[in-house]
Amino acid sequence: MTQAARRWTESRTRPSVSLSVSANAPAEPRESPERLAAAERDGALVARARAGDTAAVDVLVRTYMEQAFRVAYRVVGHREDAEDLVQEAFMAAHQYLDSFEMGRPFGPWLIRIVLNRGSNLRRSRTRRSTEPEVDGVSEAPSALLESERSDTGKILQEALATLPERQRMIVTLFDVDGLTSTEIGEMMELAPGTVRWHLHEARRHLRGVLSRFFGGDDGRLDA
Repeated sequence: MTQAARRWTESRTRPSVSLSVSANAPAEPRESPERLAAAERDGALVARARAGDTAAVDVLVRTYMEQAFRVAYRVVGHREDAEDLVQEAFMAAHQYLDSFEMGRPFGPWLIRIVLNRGSNLRRSRTRRSTEPEVDGVSEAPSALLESERSDTGKILQEALATLPERQRMIVTLFDVDGLTSTEIGEMMELAPGTVRWHLHEARRHLRGVLSRFFGGDDGRLDA
């Protein structure tokens, strides 16, 4: 498992971010066939991994490594720390695999480990001055303007930084990674309705902050 994680991180790229700031949180879709299929696939892999099949562990690592790294980078704000965090999370997941609830996708369970351990790491480590923390959006393309080289990316970073940590993570997971409120809730141990409330509040706050730069008198940021 560790070797698979290292092989991936050697060829990783820094995650990019594109955000929507619409004030409305979309209604939660029904359980998708893809999610059901993922739960079935992951359950089979976990069962094999519990029985000592290292190939099944490698498949789980390859399947969820990129998503885990993206989240880890947003939590700790530094590439090397994120790589360490992901490897630590996978090792912890392997160690506590018996506690995984069969019938659910493996990803949300793994990301919850990343978030929990990442929060501890973030509190305990000194910030690196060479790469200031911006929760993985330091080179983000703008969601409000077409040009990636405009000043909007910096403005968006500053706006995101004004959000509480939980809301910043929720809006990024929803709008960037395309996760549902159910999946985010599983990762963060929140009810889907609570996730949608946080998403609504985060977008409302972002619209208010960004309206100083892009909005008119009514504060609208998009059509």
